Amino acid sequence: MTEKKTPGLAAPTETVTGQPPVQDAVPARKPMARATRITLFEREVRERLSRAALDVLFARADLLSEGQRTVRAGKEGYFGSTMLTVDLPSLTDALRDECDAGTAHRLVALMETDSTLPRRIREIAEREAIRIAAARLKDIRTHVVIRAQGAKVFIDVDVEAGL
Repeated sequence: MTEKKTPGLAAPTETVTGQPPVQDAVPARKPMARATRITLFEREVRERLSRAALDVLFARADLLSEGQRTVRAGKEGYFGSTMLTVDLPSLTDALRDECDAGTAHRLVALMETDSTLPRRIREIAEREAIRIAAARLKDIRTHVVIRAQGAKVFIDVDVEAGL
């Protein structure tokens, strides 16, 4: 039996350009299999700071320290502070991640939970305090605050020590 063609319209087996119509490339999917057994072990993905990236961050951070020797209650001591500033956009040549405000806040959150970071920050602050005091310090106490502002991370360390 012949079909009646409307003038100006393409036949169903060809497109307006004369090419055969494109078929859907996605084959029909099978339904999901029902789980009849469970796994003994759960898996999770955890995010932590890369040691190599931390080396880059600390090597390229701006370091600003101030302090002075003082006498308080008859005891000589040192009071000062050290500030490390990490400008993430300046590290785009070394880091694969986006160097924006979101990354800075994520970095701060991970820095606050990293168990190796307090010692590393303390060592930097102690080294700076000894340099400024020009003396050997004892009973060194530090207080660290890490915060993000825009795409920068600020690590502030207050230092108190005896001489």
